[in-house]
Amino acid sequence: MKILITGTAGFIGSHLALRLLARGDEIVGLDNINDYYDQRVKYGRLERAGIAQEAIAYNQMITSSLHVNYRFIKLNLEDKAALEKLFAVEKFDAVCNLAAQAGVRYSLTNPQAYIDSNIIGFINILECCRHYGVKNLSYASSSSVYGLNEELPFSTDHNVDHPISLYAASKKSNELMAHTYSHLFGIATTGLRFFTVYGPWGRPDMALFLFTKAALEGKSIDVFNHGKMQRDFTYIDDIVEGIVRVIDHPAKSDATWNGKNGRASTSSAPYKVYNIGNNNPVKLMDFITAIENKLGKSIQKNFLPLQAGDVPATYADVNDLVEDLGYKPATSIQEGIDKFIDWYTEFFNCTSLK
Repeated sequence: MKILITGTAGFIGSHLALRLLARGDEIVGLDNINDYYDQRVKYGRLERAGIAQEAIAYNQMITSSLHVNYRFIKLNLEDKAALEKLFAVEKFDAVCNLAAQAGVRYSLTNPQAYIDSNIIGFINILECCRHYGVKNLSYASSSSVYGLNEELPFSTDHNVDHPISLYAASKKSNELMAHTYSHLFGIATTGLRFFTVYGPWGRPDMALFLFTKAALEGKSIDVFNHGKMQRDFTYIDDIVEGIVRVIDHPAKSDATWNGKNGRASTSSAPYKVYNIGNNNPVKLMDFITAIENKLGKSIQKNFLPLQAGDVPATYADVNDLVEDLGYKPATSIQEGIDKFIDWYTEFFNCTSLK
């Protein structure tokens, strides 16, 4: 297939592009390479795929030096005219929208970034799919949509009408917008609620990155909710496998669905939402211990209250993923952390683990 992946300078998008290239798909990658976090990591991800930093210019397509079927364009999703031109010329078979303004805490101080990227950018993607014949759209949602829901594990059929951050609200909005376009225009849309993704080339604003950096520099870490947190940490390769299966199996209409008692995760339209999580929540203190095990040193901890917009626990029900796509993430937390730290120390030229 010829697939547009937005967010290919990002954590998940960069891994997905390489995975799809390896099996023979033609990929166009798109990213605006903003400065939300360390751009060295973003450019490093692109260079890993043969996209040289010095060759990147806004709205100019460049071809990878390593993959003949991979081209990249620096572009903002908010630039509707440029995006329409891209769709008109390329005629994509499928789109995977992973570009977004991420982060719960950042949304408390920079709300406009979430409206621009996650709402305006997403409607532009939907409109381009509508007008340029793309019937297969998958897109990143988030476990954050579960908000005030306290029923564990989180099911895609649970109520998600009480978000506690603008980031979560923007992701729930994406699901609603996608359903509308599935219903009105027959676009197969699949939302992917990711659960705390981690691994090599991960985001510098995430806990594993921050904890590892602090430990190697001999600094303390902030541990929120006094350590009484659980997260369904999901390794990057498991996330990518789930996305690939979704791309290969576009959402279908549920002929048995009705408006009185139909499931929230399906519809009479070609619409579907999946959780992609490890289905095995890990206590935050155990997560930190796994880092200490790999580093061979203890980390000084500052115990703090729960942060605004955060939740104490996440836990993914992945039954639909298993039943529909025959897949369930399985990477253990220690294995995943070991691989991340190996990457981190190499990328940032750490000479030893003390």
